[in-house]
Amino acid sequence: MVTLHAQIIKKNGKKDYVVLPYEEFLKVQEELEDYNDLRSLREAKEMEKDAPTITMAELKKKIRRRTSQSRRR
Repeated sequence: MVTLHAQIIKKNGKKDYVVLPYEEFLKVQEELEDYNDLRSLREAKEMEKDAPTITMAELKKKIRRRTSQSRRR
């Protein structure tokens, strides 16, 4: 969690702007990017949840077969 040292600027008596030290801004920006990456990952996982899968053993067999076939050529 980032500790913010924000300066709030009012306009017509209402809070209108926030000023942050640049380093804090960069940290907030990085955390937002991480959050967006996490959301994208979760969305992708949800879309692929019913996709067909194979076990690691099956994958290794397929790779071995393809490797042995390419050596024969």
